[in-house]
Amino acid sequence: MADDKGNIGSPDRDRISLSEDYEVRDWTNSLGVSEAELREAVDAVGNNAGHVRAYLKTGR
Repeated sequence: MADDKGNIGSPDRDRISLSEDYEVRDWTNSLGVSEAELREAVDAVGNNAGHVRAYLKTGR
């Protein structure tokens, strides 16, 4: 699913799009993880940022 750049605000900010290089870069920096760790987390719990944060916090 493509990231709708016209759709800004909370619903878009709460989702992690792995298909956008800049989002992968920004999320890995923000969460302090590697790209592989980010992709693993999104595969495990989906693209909801809150769920990904919780998954990473628990140490998987």
